[in-house]
Amino acid sequence: MFKKTILIDLDGVLNTYSGKYDANYIPPIKDGAYDFIKELSENFKVVLFTSRNLLLASKWVIENKLDEFIENVTNTKEPSFLIIDDRCINFDGNYENLKEKIKDFNVWYK
Repeated sequence: MFKKTILIDLDGVLNTYSGKYDANYIPPIKDGAYDFIKELSENFKVVLFTSRNLLLASKWVIENKLDEFIENVTNTKEPSFLIIDDRCINFDGNYENLKEKIKDFNVWYK
């Protein structure tokens, strides 16, 4: 069965990251993330898309038993159906709206 790909970010989406970056430490898994990824993987190819060290991120995926559901860990944007990220804006075709969205943007945890 062909599954569309979803790229999903790590920090602020799957873990409890709150803006304090440490290159050697990935915060714990966020409540509900395991079940969400498990359910998502039933209908989509789930790829972790992160700017973190790939070995550290892959280790985090394994430690949190998500390796059964996440098919790849990458820092390269690849063709996908959609991207899930805490730091993104949906472009609605209107640049004036986009400028306002950029000006007013805050991540959910601030």
